[in-house]
Amino acid sequence: MDLSVIILAAGQGKRMRSRLPKVLQPLAGRPLLQHVIDTARALEPVNITVVYGHGGEQVRAALADADLRWALQAEQLGTGHAVQQGLPGLKTDHLALILCGDTPLLRASTLTALLDAGGPDRLALLTADMDDPTGYGRIIRDARGHVAEIVEERDADADQRNVREVNTGVMAVPVGLLDGWLANLKADNAQGEYYLTDIIAMGVAGGHAVAAVRAPVASETLGINDRSQLAEAEAVCRARAAAALLEQGVTLADPARIDVRGELACGQDVFIDVNVVIEGSVTLGDGVHIGPNNVIRDAVIGAGTNIHPNCVIEDAQMGESCEIGPYARVRPGVELAERAKLGNFVELKKSIVGPGSKVNHLTYVGDTTIGANVNVGAGTITCNYDGANKHRTIIGDGAFIGSGVELVAPVEIGAGATIGAGSTITKPAPDDKLTLERARQVTIDGWQRPVKTPKKG
Repeated sequence: MDLSVIILAAGQGKRMRSRLPKVLQPLAGRPLLQHVIDTARALEPVNITVVYGHGGEQVRAALADADLRWALQAEQLGTGHAVQQGLPGLKTDHLALILCGDTPLLRASTLTALLDAGGPDRLALLTADMDDPTGYGRIIRDARGHVAEIVEERDADADQRNVREVNTGVMAVPVGLLDGWLANLKADNAQGEYYLTDIIAMGVAGGHAVAAVRAPVASETLGINDRSQLAEAEAVCRARAAAALLEQGVTLADPARIDVRGELACGQDVFIDVNVVIEGSVTLGDGVHIGPNNVIRDAVIGAGTNIHPNCVIEDAQMGESCEIGPYARVRPGVELAERAKLGNFVELKKSIVGPGSKVNHLTYVGDTTIGANVNVGAGTITCNYDGANKHRTIIGDGAFIGSGVELVAPVEIGAGATIGAGSTITKPAPDDKLTLERARQVTIDGWQRPVKTPKKG
């Protein structure tokens, strides 16, 4: 059967205590709903419908580029009512996979097993065994062990509440059957809502088989309703990412202390120390060494490069065998050639650094092109902003910039030029010559250092 997916994402999420809709809360660098959509796409459905409600325009705007169908649930009348909003337009010969926008950890393999258990005349239900089932609907089985119904916790008696097998909210139902069952739902329950789970008893009464597929691990089915559960899900994401890296041959100093909030591709013999945060798309070449407490976002790091502790690197390209930090900040638009070096407390933005060049400590370089084998001394500043516009500095191959220099852009430093320490350079410096600019040193005889005026009283 062809597959259609309906994702329920209309909940308000009051327990999050946030202006941001619950399904947009970030998990491992992406909204909760985005995780669910990405997993659904892996199943190659004909279409994906998102049922939205609270904060709906925010939700649609956040996922504006996604190829989705949208259905508004204007009134929050329960899960059955929500699915009704997403049903129009689905073909009756499709299998509908119903997912929850706040259940982001499900694996595609688990959902594939669920879909395999469904069919044209039966429905399949994903269940999980919980040590603490509080808050979940209970799976009630008959004397033969077959699923008979789902009872929500508020409507359950004492014996039913002791059941540990719970409903995850995920099911696969033929659209042709689902349409009729939804039309017969009643809101005669503790919450006065139309429960989607009531279709299970309808299916059983109608002689349709109900296949209960248990999730491999309960954590996969975790629903996110508050900050504590969000933190729990984050821990699951960290563990999954670490396990995948270890399997690829990456060495992690402590698998519990790495956060991958995006996509990380690694070559051979990569080492990652503790408290490293990876965001966006990051590629690490063979033999890259990442020290502790680094944040790396949308970057390509060449083979053999060493990132010392406490650096922030964003939207940068680095060649092989570079040395970075410690305490360096690499802002967007930086390209480093092979063997380039950035010292401690160096900041770069929108700059190109040639092969073998060094930008030493306590230096700011912005909007600059640096040639090969250049030495930029400590405390150097490229003065690239005039208060209205940015200007570029060009430093030729083999130039030597002394410490404490100010290069006032736009300016060009010739190949092989030497700039004396403490200079403020505003005009081009010629090739292979020493250029310096300093005020004459003066000593004032008889000068007295000011003293503080005594306080009264």
